[in-house]
Amino acid sequence: MSGVKERIDDLRRRKAQSEAGGGQSRIAAQHSKGKLTARERVEQLLDENSFMEVDSLVEHRCRDFEMDKNIIPGDGVVCGHGTINGRTVYCFAQDFTVYGGSLGEMHGLKICKILDMALKTGAPVIGLNDSGGARIQEGVASLGSYAEIFFRNVRASGVIPQISVIMGPCAGGAVYSPAITDFVIMVDKTSHMFITGPEVIKTVTNEEVSFEDLGGASTHATKSGVTHFTADNDDEALELVRELVQLLPSNNLEKAPILETNDPLTRICEELDSLVPVIATQPYDMLNVIESIFDDGAFLEVQADFAPNIIVGYSRLGGHTVGVVANQPKILAGCLDIDASVKAARFVRFCDAFNIPIVTLVDVPGFLPGANQEWGGIIRHGAKLLYAYAEATVPKITVITRKAYGGAYDVMSSKHIRGDYNIAWPSAQLAVMGADGAVQIIHKRRINTAGNPEQERQRLVDDYNETFANPYQAAALGYLDDVIQPRDTRKVLTKALGALLDKEESRPARKHGNIPL
Repeated sequence: MSGVKERIDDLRRRKAQSEAGGGQSRIAAQHSKGKLTARERVEQLLDENSFMEVDSLVEHRCRDFEMDKNIIPGDGVVCGHGTINGRTVYCFAQDFTVYGGSLGEMHGLKICKILDMALKTGAPVIGLNDSGGARIQEGVASLGSYAEIFFRNVRASGVIPQISVIMGPCAGGAVYSPAITDFVIMVDKTSHMFITGPEVIKTVTNEEVSFEDLGGASTHATKSGVTHFTADNDDEALELVRELVQLLPSNNLEKAPILETNDPLTRICEELDSLVPVIATQPYDMLNVIESIFDDGAFLEVQADFAPNIIVGYSRLGGHTVGVVANQPKILAGCLDIDASVKAARFVRFCDAFNIPIVTLVDVPGFLPGANQEWGGIIRHGAKLLYAYAEATVPKITVITRKAYGGAYDVMSSKHIRGDYNIAWPSAQLAVMGADGAVQIIHKRRINTAGNPEQERQRLVDDYNETFANPYQAAALGYLDDVIQPRDTRKVLTKALGALLDKEESRPARKHGNIPL
């Protein structure tokens, strides 16, 4: 009996060592930075008592640089599965208190096992990243494990949702796994992402830049677009994950969970009747439209601080998750530029991959003009958005609130790239361009030879607006399915979505398309 007791005591000791991580002093150091430990993060992320850990006793195999004298069970990453609101998810949390969260061979293979299990079971996978990068002592074995993770990220892409939460440093090759995943959440002030750090940059280019300016959450939220959400602290980041998971399906063969709503499906949105200014050049806030139409005014905006001239995010309509893409007239008049095109294209492709219907709200005067845009490849990047919409086979509903000019009209889920239900408000203007520009081109000679050129130009502008600055020519051609009073938008969209929920649309068999990257 004593032998059995000793073995059980030995097991308990090993488990306790694994659970202790790097020890109390390092845990205290983690807390002093305003950061939770890996196990605290997992506990907070998942439903109470739902976590089942795997590989808690895994150890590294490195014997160089005296690593054989420093072995901690678990190898610096906590892995397993649990539930969020009763739905199974897989997760891993890097433990910065153990070897600085560095990724060695076995650390990486633990993550690979979780990714494999998530893919086999069709469940979302959530990575809580807090790591100093590759474990230098393990050399190429560490790099090999990184590549194994990258391969699995790619294989799982479009099959299961992948969410990366950056809760500390994430540098070098480590950044590429989050970049492949569907959503990146960064914690302000405590998380950083970059390929090469400030020291290397200074050595190579003599450029001085701080950690925060180079790769902080604010930088990636506003300048690079790498992060989709920014949280003030660990708690907020983990709550964002729970909210996001609740909106998404578990895999590409399922649909998102349906939540009952007390918001009437036939609710009239009277405020929309007077929202769009009579003067076409005056801005308004498209977020007001979104909050008015969708269930309870709830909207989870994605990449809110990046390319704000276009809005993307998730709402519900009649309890069903929908992806929302909307031009924002308040910023750059709602023009599409490089960043907006890329942002919206990636969002549309995610929605299509995971069976999430797309509602597009259109008020777009065109693509942003300028030499920098042209030299930056607006042709190629704008084509990404066109490609994404044309490729998508999920239900696509489009509402034109005001301007839909030029090629941007085509791109924003028009009937011609297979929008399923396209409607407009009476304020809609569908044309090649605005009246002022059109008149100047069409009637240039007539204006120049008139007795009063300005008076003649204004008369022609008024005539153009009367003829073309309305939705009725497009409706007459069948390019719009209906023109509706703005107040009826929620009621109409709910009916349209209900009819489209079982939509199926095939595409020619192929290995994959060649999106203009």
